Amino acid sequence: MEAGPRDTEQHDVPPPREIAGRLSPDGPDEQDVAPEVEVELRPTRKLRIWQLAPIVVLATVGSLMFAFPLAFEFGDGGAVVAMLGLLISCCAAGWGMMAARRVGHTWPGLPARGSGDRLDWRVIALYVAAGAGLVALAVWRVARLR
Repeated sequence: MEAGPRDTEQHDVPPPREIAGRLSPDGPDEQDVAPEVEVELRPTRKLRIWQLAPIVVLATVGSLMFAFPLAFEFGDGGAVVAMLGLLISCCAAGWGMMAARRVGHTWPGLPARGSGDRLDWRVIALYVAAGAGLVALAVWRVARLR
């Protein structure tokens, strides 16, 4: 049994006696060596359930804390609970983005890490505008509780 994948093809290698006559003191000449094949032995990186579960739980708790004070009157503490829920949801989103980046995922429209492609300023502007809009809506909604 082989320990790992190898190049098992025969590449017109001369018999061992012929090779022994052409050996230099440092080993075989460069032209006599068969080309090597590199094979990646590590498995592909992907998010596992134990990595996703705490992120999903934190995002769910945060969104429920944000939604319930807004849907039902909670009195004076409703705005504080809603802002805490928003903060927890944002933390879960950041945690999820960092986990996805670690396994090689990127945002739609952005180049893959290490690809050498340039960022498109229009995609960045769209993401910034969408994020600013969501933050403005959240702050406006919580401010209406007071």
